[in-house]
Amino acid sequence: MKRAFVTGVSGLLGTNLVMDLLEEGFRVRGLVRDRTRYRGITHSNLEIVEGGLGSDLTEVLREVDVCIHAAAETRQNLIRYSDYREVNFDATVSLFHSALRSGVKKFVFVSTANTLGFGSAADPGDEKKVMRYPFSTSFYARSKREAEEYLLSHADQMDSIIINPTFMLGPYDSKPSSGRIILMGWKKRFVFYPPGGKNFVHVRDVSRGIINGIEKGKSGERYLIANDNLSYREFFQRLNRVTGQEANLVGIPKGLLLAMGYLGDLLRFFRLRTSLCSSHMNILCIHNYYSNSKSRRELGLDYSSVDRSIRDAVDYFEGVDRD
Repeated sequence: MKRAFVTGVSGLLGTNLVMDLLEEGFRVRGLVRDRTRYRGITHSNLEIVEGGLGSDLTEVLREVDVCIHAAAETRQNLIRYSDYREVNFDATVSLFHSALRSGVKKFVFVSTANTLGFGSAADPGDEKKVMRYPFSTSFYARSKREAEEYLLSHADQMDSIIINPTFMLGPYDSKPSSGRIILMGWKKRFVFYPPGGKNFVHVRDVSRGIINGIEKGKSGERYLIANDNLSYREFFQRLNRVTGQEANLVGIPKGLLLAMGYLGDLLRFFRLRTSLCSSHMNILCIHNYYSNSKSRRELGLDYSSVDRSIRDAVDYFEGVDRD
């Protein structure tokens, strides 16, 4: 029986990944800061370990075959690069060396598609394209990119791959995290949407990409896990259709978003925490589209539609509401 260690098991991806690994016959050891925040299933082959990424995890990683690092600092209101680097780079490097000391065979780092160059619907971004503005100014994306570069430069020491998912949707988004975009439009009379667009992917497809990557992924390679390229208007039209609602869609002018971003920059200059900044607002105004050709070809992935992603997320949120 293969043994996997997974960080971030209380999050959207981590929870789904744990369930898929167990279904595939893995024995799983999952790391959380607080075990009460884990909302997934219980299983005889699952061990939940409380701890922080900053601690020495060498002993926890003993007798583990693969280390899957899915935890990250994703909050948008932090104002210093060091706040992101401490978790997304420093802790990743520490975990990698703990895995080395413990004899782990493979290291899988879950990064983000935003470390790669995006493209248009006609010419989507792929693993060969270089990070572009405005993501090059994002503290989150920069810290993940720095961690990627470190791991790839040390892939000769341990078999390592990078998973680059796009915007994930699906069940078990207990915080919620990316599922907030659904809550912004679900059961609303009016839905306000920005002028840009992005790539959406079912969280279970990302989980499957990680599991397939363990067996099929080539060390030192990046793999985009991506599916539907949609404008925000198109996404909320899909949400209306899937949920049977008739919300009115209202576009937010680009100028207004950019003005809000500059206001956020001013607040951050005075060390006031806010998710507003020019980088984040510019991201909402572009169409950052990606291709999944490599993951289909090398990892053998088939993808669920964004309609399925929305339906599964809404079903989960409805269940939470009933509880």
